Amino acid sequence: MTNQLFTNIMLTLIWVMLSGNTSIPNFGFGFALGFVILYLTVRGIDNRRYFYRVPRMIRFILRYIYEMLKANLQVARSILMRRMDVAPAIIKYPLEAKTDFEITMLSNIISLTPGTLVMDISDDKKVMYIHTLYYKDKDSFIKYIRLNLEIKLLEVIR
Repeated sequence: MTNQLFTNIMLTLIWVMLSGNTSIPNFGFGFALGFVILYLTVRGIDNRRYFYRVPRMIRFILRYIYEMLKANLQVARSILMRRMDVAPAIIKYPLEAKTDFEITMLSNIISLTPGTLVMDISDDKKVMYIHTLYYKDKDSFIKYIRLNLEIKLLEVIR
């Protein structure tokens, strides 16, 4: 997988140099062009994993940007309004992530989202304690984190 990523990046850079255009859309087009070239030339089932991961990663990044913008607007609205509509709480979140890397990535993503902060992880790595500013319902909060962040992240990592 790392060889294919490296090759895709090299093809992207070659495209950018040949076209003489260093704009971000041109980088994106070069990456997509390199991705298609690799897809057409790579043989074997074992080498196809890269082609499933990259679209998942792009979808995850776009989804996370959306979630982050939504959270930023919610926090900004709370700050700018005369009345604060916050309801802080600490939630005990059961983890599906198993490895240290998966847990670290999930905790970073949660903590980077405005209004949430990972406070602690249990010693057995099965529970994460998350502070949220906007508590309404424990089950809906856990479902939101699980469906919008954890499962999507684990699809990319695993």
